[in-house]
Amino acid sequence: MAKVEVDKDLCIGCGACASIDDEVFEITDEGYAKAIKDEVNDDVKMAADSCPTSAIKIEEN
Repeated sequence: MAKVEVDKDLCIGCGACASIDDEVFEITDEGYAKAIKDEVNDDVKMAADSCPTSAIKIEEN
């Protein structure tokens, strides 16, 4: 199973990932993105590719 992580040191909280897939990503109260599921689909891959700071990491087993 693949794992999705957001590096909060790189995240700037732009919200692009959550706007692409709000079932996997959310913006926390601190203003940064967080992966709330480990589901990897085409939208998650698009969100990772769209992240301006490359903060989204997909680890596939």
